[in-house]
Amino acid sequence: MTSIDLPLEGQLARYELTGRPVPLQKRAPADFPRVAFAAAHVVADPLVDNDPWLTPAIDWERTLAFRHRLWDLGLGVAEAMDTAQRGMGLGWPEARELIGRALAEARGRSGALIACGAGTDHLAPGPDVTIDDILKAYESQIETIEAENGRIILMASRALAAAAKGPGDYIRVYDRILSQVKEPVIIHWLGEMFDPALEGYWGNADHIAAMNTCLAVIEAHAEKVDGIKISLLSKEKEIAMRRRLTKGVRMYTGDDFNYAELIAGDEKGHSDALLGIFDAIAPVASAALEALGEGRNGEFFELLEPTVPLSRHIFKAPTRFYKTGVVFLAYLNGLQDHFVMIGGQQSARSLAHLAELFRLADRAGALADPELAVSRMRRVLAVHGIN
Repeated sequence: MTSIDLPLEGQLARYELTGRPVPLQKRAPADFPRVAFAAAHVVADPLVDNDPWLTPAIDWERTLAFRHRLWDLGLGVAEAMDTAQRGMGLGWPEARELIGRALAEARGRSGALIACGAGTDHLAPGPDVTIDDILKAYESQIETIEAENGRIILMASRALAAAAKGPGDYIRVYDRILSQVKEPVIIHWLGEMFDPALEGYWGNADHIAAMNTCLAVIEAHAEKVDGIKISLLSKEKEIAMRRRLTKGVRMYTGDDFNYAELIAGDEKGHSDALLGIFDAIAPVASAALEALGEGRNGEFFELLEPTVPLSRHIFKAPTRFYKTGVVFLAYLNGLQDHFVMIGGQQSARSLAHLAELFRLADRAGALADPELAVSRMRRVLAVHGIN
């Protein structure tokens, strides 16, 4: 039995690995009863001489290889989202290159599902920023993606959150953008727990009141909205909104705390998925979705429910640091050779946090090769002076 000494309650404690890894098995989106996107992370290049807090350095080969892995599993790629540290280390120039490279890779595959984030992050929020400036910023990024026949995920805008005087400004912006896009988009409502700068989005700090504004926008442009992803970490709010959506508009769960039951759904409907945690648990998520599609609901929950404690740990407050856990698990699983992140965000979580992540990943069957994971965990421990 493989074991390792890990920090626990201020001291080292022996941990015996017991998990059974879920193998990587190739699937296609048609094998799933839900549309399922994984918001994919980027792999940093540790060999570049740069200032990590200021200038991103990306290992393009490993970053794109990871996207092929997601496609192999039947999952879609939600590109250049917050999981890729968009606006949190990854600026628009790098995101634009990432989008171009990923779309080119997708064109070389049959049935590769991809959608790309368009926002306003090249426009710094400030007192002089106008609604017209925000519209031009959105239009610029959308034009770039549409020029490569990319599908749009309409990201929330920090500049809009700072400049808007009320719901009317949000309606003005989304009315204009949705009337112009070539193909139906996915709207992303990212909550303040993921990005504090987005508090009060849709013109109201109360999520239910904000929801009313968002639903009005969707209803007015239903033909241009494929769906909405909400990331509020509240299954009650997601279900309430899901039941009020215009017919034909999808709810994409962004709830990394309650995704299993939301994807399974109830007699009144279900959620599709656009999740950061699917980056970290891709083989498990793929197997679970196939089971759900074949009517093996018990197996769906048997596979996915053990990943929920892992996801809740990775996404615990401050939630915006969840990307550290996602990348750490990619390192443990051999999907990159180092635990280095753009912006130096590998330091955003404690060693104790990473140790608990290791235990939970093992129990969830999310460590692809336990012996490799132990070897790499020991390297991280050594960096912290534990041998």
